[in-house]
Amino acid sequence: MAAHRRSRQRSAAGTTARTAATLALAGAATTTVLDGTGQADPQLTPQQAKARVDQLYREAEVATEKYNGAKEKADTARERVRRLQDEVARKQERLNAARSALGSVATAQYRSGGLDPALQLVLSDDPDGYLDGVAFAERAGSRQNAAVNRVRAQLREIEQLRGAARVELKSLASRQAQLKKHKKTITGKLGEARRLLARLTPEQRADDGTGRAARAAATGREGLAAPGAATAQAPSPRAAQAVSYAYQKLGSPYVWGATGPDAFDCSGLVQAAYRSAGVSLPRTTYAQINAGRRVARSELLPGDLVFFYSGISHVGIYVGNGQMIHAPNPSAPVRLAPVDQMPFAGATRVG
Repeated sequence: MAAHRRSRQRSAAGTTARTAATLALAGAATTTVLDGTGQADPQLTPQQAKARVDQLYREAEVATEKYNGAKEKADTARERVRRLQDEVARKQERLNAARSALGSVATAQYRSGGLDPALQLVLSDDPDGYLDGVAFAERAGSRQNAAVNRVRAQLREIEQLRGAARVELKSLASRQAQLKKHKKTITGKLGEARRLLARLTPEQRADDGTGRAARAAATGREGLAAPGAATAQAPSPRAAQAVSYAYQKLGSPYVWGATGPDAFDCSGLVQAAYRSAGVSLPRTTYAQINAGRRVARSELLPGDLVFFYSGISHVGIYVGNGQMIHAPNPSAPVRLAPVDQMPFAGATRVG
């Protein structure tokens, strides 16, 4: 009887352990879905899947803007390192030349034997000429001392430059680590979005704006703003050129981190459009919103930059009639869309 009871106790304990393990795995799977790092629950309805895809795209766009900012800073740090290294090389060349000159002087003095000046005067066949030479030598000695001091100063400058370069290299390494982190976040979220979309039929995917309605908008149909009218209403020639450029890029694919000429992310499209008009804009939405004069929504004119979401993570170019051109996400190309399609956060007029 005792043995029988022990067997039942072991069986009950094993069942309890298996149940706990199952619950733990289920909780881990749920956590993975919630943080966007793994595959989503296969039981999601099409509407839930599309809502999750939209959320993932927004989260990926936030990470993309952080990536763009880190890349801009990394590029700046890399350029500073290059300039510092070039300056070190130039100063090193001048230092080597100065050292060589001092070495020649030292060799000449050694070969002359370094005789006492009074003895050289006695032995000289031309005392007057010798005295003139002594005066020249004293002046030469002063110049030599100045040359030595210059070499010492050059050594200090080179060491300071090398120290600055080390600081910049450390900063660059930090920026590169940030780039890697943001890239991992972006690719993870976009990968999950692709998996979710792959489970939907073409008709189901069309409902989220990537089907017939989006293609019609991308070609400027269905009463949307026309290019000629938009450029005519622009407040400046530069704004008109930016609008014209944006129209030319309708249908271009969305690629995160891209700034053209054949693919764009949202801030990359805005930057490229104004670059075509000779205006240099910052790389990220966070900086672009402060690159011009703020305007109210009721005052929007073609060429104004329109920003969305509380985190200022999306931007488009206003083209009139309540419409904008923007690069939405990987599921849709550069296209025309209503400004009220997303939560409006502000607008800026450039130039």
